[in-house]
Amino acid sequence: MIQLRTIALALLLFLPFTFNAQQLQEIPPPYNIKTVSFIQSGENVYPYFRLGDNFQLAFDDLFGNEANYYYTLQHCNYDWSPSSQLTVNDFLDGFDSQRIQTYENSFNTLQIYSRYQLSFPNKFTRIKLSGNYMLNILNEEREVVFSRRFIVYEDQLSVPVQVKRARDMDAIQQKHNLDFAIKSTSLNFQNPLQNVKVALFQNGRFDNAIYNVKPQYTIGNDLIYKYNKETQFWAGNEYLYFDNKDIRNAVNNILRITAKDIYETILYTSDARASKGYTYFPDKNGNFMTRNINLSVSNQNLESDYTWVFFKLSAPEFYEKKDIYVGGMFNNYAKTDEYRLEYDEKTATFNKAIMIKQGFNNFMYITADKGGKVDGEHAVDGNYYQTEDDYNIFVYYRQNGERYDKVIGRGNANSQDIIN
Repeated sequence: MIQLRTIALALLLFLPFTFNAQQLQEIPPPYNIKTVSFIQSGENVYPYFRLGDNFQLAFDDLFGNEANYYYTLQHCNYDWSPSSQLTVNDFLDGFDSQRIQTYENSFNTLQIYSRYQLSFPNKFTRIKLSGNYMLNILNEEREVVFSRRFIVYEDQLSVPVQVKRARDMDAIQQKHNLDFAIKSTSLNFQNPLQNVKVALFQNGRFDNAIYNVKPQYTIGNDLIYKYNKETQFWAGNEYLYFDNKDIRNAVNNILRITAKDIYETILYTSDARASKGYTYFPDKNGNFMTRNINLSVSNQNLESDYTWVFFKLSAPEFYEKKDIYVGGMFNNYAKTDEYRLEYDEKTATFNKAIMIKQGFNNFMYITADKGGKVDGEHAVDGNYYQTEDDYNIFVYYRQNGERYDKVIGRGNANSQDIIN
């Protein structure tokens, strides 16, 4: 009996540790929550912010009933598990669990909505520590409606980055390889192979990020990363786009407009570009811009309407092989049924209608397995080293005896400057 009690006690002590070690996943918003974005200086941005900078999270609620929403913040380790050794008071000056107080209602739109904006820092909350953060938006019952990841970093060192073509001849036409170093004149890294970690991102996405790459070698106090495969991304293709800033006219990749309870925007059929070769055209690397060119509009965020956007993709070779999603910053590249294309055997095309706020929108077709894991190798639109992509690298460091992973540096580069 004593032995059984000892085992049971050991299991109880182990369970909290196991739970805390689990990676926190973003919860995608429900149907009524749209146009969720991080904003800085009035523009949608990747979710990366220097410690102490001002930024906002904004979103629309299509119910338009001025519902009460609240927010909480969770500091996370490098692997997005909760920082269990920190309390809220450690990483926040003030407190969270507050109601979002800034919201306005749409006007002059067929689709009503309430727009909410949460600013950091605010009179209740200031972020004190760098690191990974999970921002949770809660309803009146304090249930999580949706959550978003973001990274807060410090500039304690430099991270020079160079985008190169792949060294592997099998992928030299299809991949980008990141060569980079971590350079500091003030930090003496303790056990860098264990304590220094990096995370690599392409176009602000978390769904294809690269983690757990150790320094290849050191030169003095510099850490050098010159791998052949470990730091490679599938290059993808330039993003597709549509622009319905004039919601009643079919222009900019729009086949026609139908006026019903709300407008319907029918796009031209997209052909899979994987076998068509690379064609250059500029994009915003997945970003979007809400806008309405009506001369009477005084507030773009509140007077821009929502429309059903009909996507159609001709890629029959993917039928029953992979799931295909429509993704971009407008939906945080979510792999949910709302954005998964459905195959029509009669027309041999993939189709989906998605409600999106009017304006300029970059989007891509994302190939994924049945579990939602991105399959970059078999991208619908192919992979071409000429593709222009943004890359960001963050450096994490936990000194011996410290309780959390701080982000001490950021490097960035663009593949326009690619070299062989």
